[in-house]
Amino acid sequence: MEEEKIAFETNLPPEKAKKIVEVLREVYDPEIPINVYDLGLIRKVVLENGTLKVVMTLTAVGCPVAGNVAQEVGYAIQSAVPEAQDVEVEVDFERPWDPTQMTPRGREMFKAMYGYDVVEQYLAAQQS
Repeated sequence: MEEEKIAFETNLPPEKAKKIVEVLREVYDPEIPINVYDLGLIRKVVLENGTLKVVMTLTAVGCPVAGNVAQEVGYAIQSAVPEAQDVEVEVDFERPWDPTQMTPRGREMFKAMYGYDVVEQYLAAQQS
């Protein structure tokens, strides 16, 4: 099996980034029962001066539990990188989420759950 490409921007060593992916796969989006990593919600995880800076988005702008999800992501990442003194999670709505940001695994999970390929449907809707 070929090695999975990390789906977010990072300056961490590969083994640290893989550990972050593992813990993020335990944090779930409240609206779509797929983890935040495979949904493509995590955009950036960088370590700067002892602080892990995380940039993520959400599937819906008005998500009432946005703070909870960001907090869960922060706790999960801190557990994977205990040497970071602090974790800052920024929720970015500048570039809205869409299904094309999902990992191949996330796309397959969605297909298995809902019976259709959300990316194909989304792209077809963009054409019309």
